[in-house]
Amino acid sequence: MTEDSGHPARSASCRLSTVHCPLQAQRASPERLQNLLAQRGVASRRGAAELIRAGRVTVEGAVVTEPGARVDPAAALALDGRPIRTQAEPHHTFLYYKPVGEVCSTDGQGAPTALDRFRSLGLRLVCVGRLDKESEGLLLISNDGALIQRLTHPRFAHRKVYEVTVSPAPTPEHLRRLRAPMVLEGYRIRPVQVDPLSPDTLRFTLTEGRHRQIRLMCEQAHLRVRRLKRVALASLTLGCLRPGTYRPLTSAELAKL
Repeated sequence: MTEDSGHPARSASCRLSTVHCPLQAQRASPERLQNLLAQRGVASRRGAAELIRAGRVTVEGAVVTEPGARVDPAAALALDGRPIRTQAEPHHTFLYYKPVGEVCSTDGQGAPTALDRFRSLGLRLVCVGRLDKESEGLLLISNDGALIQRLTHPRFAHRKVYEVTVSPAPTPEHLRRLRAPMVLEGYRIRPVQVDPLSPDTLRFTLTEGRHRQIRLMCEQAHLRVRRLKRVALASLTLGCLRPGTYRPLTSAELAKL
């Protein structure tokens, strides 16, 4: 009622705010739902976004269909009704030689997947990037969300090397067309280094990876791809791995990535 009588109320309010501010500072900041799923090894960020849009993910029992929705990291998450652990699994990353015939997805819809060989490990693993069914070679399999993001985001421009057998045997004109600026499905790709290895085999060095990019490039140059094999990714190479085999990355290899 008087000016003096208002002071205690304002002081109490200030004291209350002072008590609560430190508690709020200790709470984890909300994160995008698709990032949380990727961090916990459920799927890659792209795969997590697809699961969310399909209505398969719930937050505290409520279906959320927006991949970018901000969520408290401590919230109860579930996929198809099955709880997703709050803490991320220990990180595991494997270098795998994917053979022709396998697809890079969690559900091959009847086709074998690159993840089938890892089921016995009991880990939530995903493919880092993609190789199409007809292609073979180096593929990383991981549950490390931060590493997956770093290796698949275009801004990091990791080097990828492919050995590609084509027909007919490429001529200087074929090489000129492959090295020239190209637009693939409405997107202008970065210049690609293309070097001959043998009369019918070329080495492609890319710093981006558009879907089926090399096959589309060869199609524009009037070449038919007979074999496509990824032999290197960033600082990694296939080494002595044979199709269908894998090994864990060393700590030194992870540090380089």
